[in-house]
Amino acid sequence: MEETGRSAGSALGDYAYKANTRERSMSEVLKDIFGNVQEMVRSEIRLARAEIREETGKAADSVKLLAIGAGLALFAASFFLVSVMLILALVLPTWAASLAMAVVLGIPGFMLISSGRKHLKIPTPQKTIDNVKENVEWMKNQTK
Repeated sequence: MEETGRSAGSALGDYAYKANTRERSMSEVLKDIFGNVQEMVRSEIRLARAEIREETGKAADSVKLLAIGAGLALFAASFFLVSVMLILALVLPTWAASLAMAVVLGIPGFMLISSGRKHLKIPTPQKTIDNVKENVEWMKNQTK
């Protein structure tokens, strides 16, 4: 104990308080502010990464369920079409029933593929191209 009756811990607390309240230069204050802002941004980025990982995991599980469901639905549709062909085979020869099903499914399938190919084109980043042209024009005007 000190002569004034205060403990050593209290004196240490007073020293820490005085050290924290000393006058700081503007550059130190700005350095602390920028350091804190950088740490806040880093923390937000870490949080966003963690959230994205979590959401990606959930999405992967959903995609698995969708794929399994789509596979089962494809099998069901195949069995349905075989059933329709077998019903047709009751009134037509089996080869004619199979041919009729192939034509009935093949024509719309071909039309959809043809239409899709017409609409499919190599994507061009038109907005980016326009922005680059605009920037080039702006730079030309700045150098005149």
